[in-house]
Amino acid sequence: MKLFGLFDKNKKLLKQYSKRVEKINELESQMTELKDEELKQKTEDFKNRLKNGETVEDILEEAFAVVRETSKRILGMRHFDVQLIGGISLHDGKVAEMKTGEGKTLVATLPLYLNALTGKNCQLATHNDYLAQRDANWMRPIYEFLGLSVGFIYSGMSKEERKNAYECDITYGTANEFGFDYLRDNLVYSLEDKSQRDHYFTIVDEADSILIDEARTPLIISGPSDTPSELYRRFAMFSRKFENEKDYTIDEKQKTVALTEEGIEKAEKMLNIENLYDPQNIKYLFHLLNALKANLFFKKDKDYIIQDGEVVIVDEFTGRLLDGRRYSEGLHQSIEAKEGVKVNQESLTYATITFQNYFRMYDKLAGMTGTAKTEEEEFQQIYNCDVIVIPTNKPVVRMDKNDLIFKTEKEKYNALIDEIEERNKKGQPMLVGTTSIENSELISKLLKKRGVKHEVLNAKQHEREAEIVMNAGNKNSVTIATNMAGRGTDIKINDEVKELGGLYVIGTERHESRRIDNQLVGRSGRQGDPGESRFFLSFEDEMLRLFGGEKLKNIMNTLKIEEGQPIEHKLLSNIIRDAQKKVEGIHFSIRKRLYELDSVMDQQRNSIYNHRNWILEQSNHDEHIKEIFEDVTERISESAWDEKEEKLDKELVKNKLNSFLINKEIKSQDMQELRNEIFDLVWNRYEQQKEDFGEEFSKVSKYVMLRIIDEKWRNHLDAIEALKEAVGLRAYGQKNPTIEFKKEAYYMFTQLVDGIYDDIVNYLLRIVKVDSQREEKETKKVTDSLNYMHGEYSALNRDGRRKEKQTTYSEKMGKIRRGKIKVKK
Repeated sequence: MKLFGLFDKNKKLLKQYSKRVEKINELESQMTELKDEELKQKTEDFKNRLKNGETVEDILEEAFAVVRETSKRILGMRHFDVQLIGGISLHDGKVAEMKTGEGKTLVATLPLYLNALTGKNCQLATHNDYLAQRDANWMRPIYEFLGLSVGFIYSGMSKEERKNAYECDITYGTANEFGFDYLRDNLVYSLEDKSQRDHYFTIVDEADSILIDEARTPLIISGPSDTPSELYRRFAMFSRKFENEKDYTIDEKQKTVALTEEGIEKAEKMLNIENLYDPQNIKYLFHLLNALKANLFFKKDKDYIIQDGEVVIVDEFTGRLLDGRRYSEGLHQSIEAKEGVKVNQESLTYATITFQNYFRMYDKLAGMTGTAKTEEEEFQQIYNCDVIVIPTNKPVVRMDKNDLIFKTEKEKYNALIDEIEERNKKGQPMLVGTTSIENSELISKLLKKRGVKHEVLNAKQHEREAEIVMNAGNKNSVTIATNMAGRGTDIKINDEVKELGGLYVIGTERHESRRIDNQLVGRSGRQGDPGESRFFLSFEDEMLRLFGGEKLKNIMNTLKIEEGQPIEHKLLSNIIRDAQKKVEGIHFSIRKRLYELDSVMDQQRNSIYNHRNWILEQSNHDEHIKEIFEDVTERISESAWDEKEEKLDKELVKNKLNSFLINKEIKSQDMQELRNEIFDLVWNRYEQQKEDFGEEFSKVSKYVMLRIIDEKWRNHLDAIEALKEAVGLRAYGQKNPTIEFKKEAYYMFTQLVDGIYDDIVNYLLRIVKVDSQREEKETKKVTDSLNYMHGEYSALNRDGRRKEKQTTYSEKMGKIRRGKIKVKK
């Protein structure tokens, strides 16, 4: 087997993998002699060997040989040697560039089978539901013959079907569905409602499209805000009737408000409810406290101004307006209601993640595509994946001709239609690639005038896609297509067409990315077939006009080219390629910045989700709750004790304890004593609360903690989005927006954690027993509304939105919280 390495590193890897292929080939005769039952038994043998200490690396050659033999018997398809190399590279966590028609679907069966032997769920992420179902069903006979189960995920399936699909050894599905299931799993209120098992090994098909082109599009689970603007106005009015010291107490240092017993009773009367601290009334308490904060701590023309009917925050350090910034957790709406301006409602973001951070969660990530080498730097930097170019099974004999460049678009299209008409008379099939629906319809109109029969494949005709692609390689066929025909389509030709020169691919514009052009050209010349490609361009094409036009125009003017006469030279094609590289560099910079910003959020998201999962998994939370109480106690002590004066603010402590329904005088004389005394009082109150509540307290406290985390996290996401939009303006002040974002996001997260802990303590000390059936009903209602909102979630482009080794939550918090807090598992 002769292999051609284009790059030193590539050559080295191919040589290394070829040695393993030789070992697989040596096993082929041995596998051929096995009876079906003996071949099937190999799966159990492999599993036992793994249990006894061998690794997947130890059994790779034999496992691949078993899959190849099974495929020969069941599907009549034998893996080529280059496909074995592709399989090894995927197992090794590489992005494999394999040309069209080289059998990527069959290649994936090798590493998926091998890694599924570990008992962990292995996944293949595709571009759409059709491909996920097609590939799963096509390869299913191989897996099932060898005793492994295979499922596929598609949009609209039920919760039970989804969970069953993940319980399989191998799961096919779209990248979108995998990402959304991860987000939904982190909104559940019961472990039984989770779908996914683990994030062990995944192969991303069309990796450049999913991991690069769509990297700027975050997955967002959102729902409409259920808070009418009238509710904010109602609480703004209520808050004016509350009196300081009588109905509430304040901590100006911390900017917090705590209701007194009298204040709680007043609120319950106003709202006509029995208990303000009942879990189902949490939102009312949030609204009331926000309304009080808006009145007490936020002053017009100091903290904000009213501009064009909107509340605009004033930066306390620079005095500049922070356009686009909004206070979090409903506070901004409370200020709007207080000032009588329009209360801006937004859809609520429950959870969000980018493909960049979702796929980086897997222990092992691999990808395959027809075009990846041009984006190798990005795959390495973002995903830590090297790109390997896999040789074709047969040499590529397609002729790729130099671009023809015309002065005007009109000249280009005239020459293009002449070319299509001439080749069509010969009978040679053609695929004409365009960059937009508009251009595809323009060419169609021009061909109709010439009487050339053709098909158009674009988003308007997508339902006939399979039929159009199936006939695109037939004699006399002319197919005009947008980028839809550039990816995932396999156009086959017969011997008669081979005699005519094979499929002729014509590009009508250069795309901003070289990969898209390469994908289009790659539709021709599959598996050693003859073929031809050429691009027809003009100086009026957008890409040339913006990034290479002047240089090319000067050449054309120097040569004094007549109208309708094209220029054709390798030098010109290279200039265009350089222009494409320039655009690719710009896009990479944008994606890299997004990645840097979202990586900050990724750490925060992991911390919150790990905390959530720990709460879901544990039956007894006392140890963790104790740590939360210690943290809150420490902050109260620090706030009340003046280190310089060695003096205690007794009034502040008294107000705090009153908010916990504790009426005691503090006797401590130093900081340590104060901390211990406050903690003992608060913890004793908690123990009494548990005893009064009864055996259901653990279940209810679990629900309360999850509800508080979700509410706070949701508001934090909105605040972070506003920060992302606003932080770019810092560049005008000679500040690095990314560094500024990281600093502010870190500070906001510490505030978030403090807020979560404070609310947990408040609720657990005030909660009273409610009817258990109602509690279960309430829990189910929340679960149903949040977990599986199939009609609610949507993937939104970040730019178009509004004008994205795991450790435990407390280990993350340890860095923030002076190393003090730890969750014991």
